[in-house]
Amino acid sequence: MTEKAKKVVFSIFRGTPENGQYQQYPVEVVDGMVVLDAILDIQARYAPDLGVRCNCSAGKCGSCSVEINGIPKLMCKTRINDLPARKPIIIGPLKSFPGIKDLVTDISWNYEVNKKIPFFAPHKDTDWRMYQFEINRIQEFRKCIECFLCQDTCHVIRAHDKKNEYFGPRVLVRLAALAMHPLDELKRMQFIKESAGIGLCNVTHCCNDVCPEKIKITDNAIIPLKERLADLFYDPLLVFIHKIFKRNRASQKCRP
Repeated sequence: MTEKAKKVVFSIFRGTPENGQYQQYPVEVVDGMVVLDAILDIQARYAPDLGVRCNCSAGKCGSCSVEINGIPKLMCKTRINDLPARKPIIIGPLKSFPGIKDLVTDISWNYEVNKKIPFFAPHKDTDWRMYQFEINRIQEFRKCIECFLCQDTCHVIRAHDKKNEYFGPRVLVRLAALAMHPLDELKRMQFIKESAGIGLCNVTHCCNDVCPEKIKITDNAIIPLKERLADLFYDPLLVFIHKIFKRNRASQKCRP
């Protein structure tokens, strides 16, 4: 062990959910190392069959999502120096999704849900010019790297397993980007209310806390969608006005 290196013990989940356990591995670490560096060192030295996902190692692909000391994080962006010292660092798979092997989970549900979202639908004669403030409003949502840490930490999915009723924060971010797009002609609020299950979110901000891109998921996506839904479906005056307009349109269609 070099003069500046120190030994840190990592407790890593090995096996499958039905037949797995945590095993400890010592790693020599130096300042600046991230958890992914240690995991790859363990894979090279002790456990060549360790199942782990990683790709860019730069915090932009979202592949290396795990739970570090019980908190969803990206391994490539978590410095070992920032973690509690003198304790084994516990590395486990994302708990909200079915385990495959070791640190690898089946996240395909997220992509299946994403397929349910209607495509961006501009008018056929759309003028593609936009104001800068309109671009700024939805640009934040484009930063999502689909690490699914927000999906993992969301208690509706994690604790209550409401996958059949609730799309989760990552998908609501995409829906917000479409619903707030000035050129999208499709009316999505009924879909967001009934299919996406946005009413199950009780705005705990836990998704904000784990997002590596610092997207304000709750404040800038979910709450504005909830406000629009409240205006459309629950504001008595607006509901009355909508009914009147619908009645007038229906009567006009019936005229000879």
